[in-house]
Amino acid sequence: MELGKQIKKYRGELSLSQEALAEKIYVSRQTVSNWENDKNYPDINSLLRLSEVFQVSVDILIKGDVEKMKVEIRQQDRQQFEMDSFIFSALMLATLLTPVPLLHYLDNLGIAVWVMLVSVTGFYASKVEKMKKAFDIQTYKEIIAFMGGEGLDEIAKAKEEGKRPYQKILMTAAAAFIALAVSVLMLWIFKE
Repeated sequence: MELGKQIKKYRGELSLSQEALAEKIYVSRQTVSNWENDKNYPDINSLLRLSEVFQVSVDILIKGDVEKMKVEIRQQDRQQFEMDSFIFSALMLATLLTPVPLLHYLDNLGIAVWVMLVSVTGFYASKVEKMKKAFDIQTYKEIIAFMGGEGLDEIAKAKEEGKRPYQKILMTAAAAFIALAVSVLMLWIFKE
C-alpha cells in the first residue's frame, strides 16, 4: 500500500519522529510504525488527524491506495456474487428435485422441509438479483464479463441491454418447462 510511504514521507518532511507524530494524533508510536510498514491501516479519525498534521487533504494522503482499494472491493464483490450464485443454483436444483421424494418419504413433514427449502432459495434468489441490479448485469454475457473482472464496451453493453427483456421471458419459460419435466419424472419414479 502507498499510504505507509506517504505517512513516512510527510513525517520526514516535518522532521517528526514516530513518537512525536503519534503524540500529535493520539496513537502509540507502535501504531505509527505499523502504518508505515503497511501492517495495518489507520481508521478514518486517524486519517483526518494525519491530514491536519501534514496539512494535506485526505485524498492526497491516500491517493495511491484509492485505486488499489477499488480493485480489492470489486474483487470481493465478484467473489461474493460467485458464492451467492453457486448457493442459489444448488438450492434451486434441490428445490426442483426434492418435493416428490420428500412428500413420498416424509409425508407432511416433507412438505414443511420443502417449504423451508423454497424460503431459503427465495432469500438467495433475491440476494443475487439485488447484486445483479447493483452491478447492472442481467444477461449471460454481462454476468460472464463481470465474473471475469471485465466490463463490456458501450456498444456491447447496449446490445445486451436490448436482449434483457427477451432473455428473461425465455429463462422463465425454460425454468417452467424444466420444473414440469422434473415433476413428471419424479411422479413417475415414485408412483406407488
